[in-house]
Amino acid sequence: MSPALKIRAKALQKVRAFFANRGVLEVDTNLLSPYGSVDTHIDLFEVIGGGYLHSSPEYEMKKLLSKGSGDIYQLSHVYRKEELGPLHRPEFTMIEWYRVGTSLSSFLEENLALLALFLGEVPHELLSYQEAFENYLGVPYDAPEETFRAVAQERGIELEGQNEIWGCLIEPKLGQEKISIITRYPKEQAALAQTTYVNGEEVAERFEFYFKGIELGNGYHELADPVEQKRRLVRANEERKVLGKPPLPIDPEFIEALERGLPDCYGIALGFDRLLMLQEKRASLWGC
Repeated sequence: MSPALKIRAKALQKVRAFFANRGVLEVDTNLLSPYGSVDTHIDLFEVIGGGYLHSSPEYEMKKLLSKGSGDIYQLSHVYRKEELGPLHRPEFTMIEWYRVGTSLSSFLEENLALLALFLGEVPHELLSYQEAFENYLGVPYDAPEETFRAVAQERGIELEGQNEIWGCLIEPKLGQEKISIITRYPKEQAALAQTTYVNGEEVAERFEFYFKGIELGNGYHELADPVEQKRRLVRANEERKVLGKPPLPIDPEFIEALERGLPDCYGIALGFDRLLMLQEKRASLWGC
């Protein structure tokens, strides 16, 4: 038997034991849906005969949360088109989980405990999105476009806009000596997160974990407002059309679940394969 199979099996067992010891229920939702997980930049595999393979079990898990499931997690295969490289595969395994009635600090601490199963005990830091821009580039995240172009040109590359600057010049520097937890994203990047005001600025209650320049997980204080959520999904489809991408059918059952009532909760999607890659000190997901 391949050693990689045993390593992967042991890691799956550790994750399941972690959640069992904390009273978080494992669930197993459908991979195939007639509706799409709508995201501006994520493309889905469409199945002949109808439907889409999901890019995240989020919608289905929130339907369970709205019916009173309580704390839940899932080890799920997920699918994303045109994602291929050392850190990307079109099919990968995601650890997605939700804690009801908790606080941000408690949820972050539990996530750090989960990461320790793979990374060992590693120190961590909290940085706001704004602080990351200032620390690593010396400019605010909402600087004019010409400022970003100038910053990139100083480094001999052609980049435009906040997202390209983040992905190419900031992300690789995060989490080099400790786990970096990025918080307080711009409200425009809220996606499925609530927003709040900090020092008079509206920010997304979203957070991401980075280690060795690699994004490990993306989490939210989950948005429960069905009207606002549908508005964001419609906007994402409009942005897809501008990019030449087909719009995706919005899941009415997901909106109905929010109308029924999503409990106050935090959730996160963590890349299981990336964690295993880091644990085994590999340079690529392939073989993990």
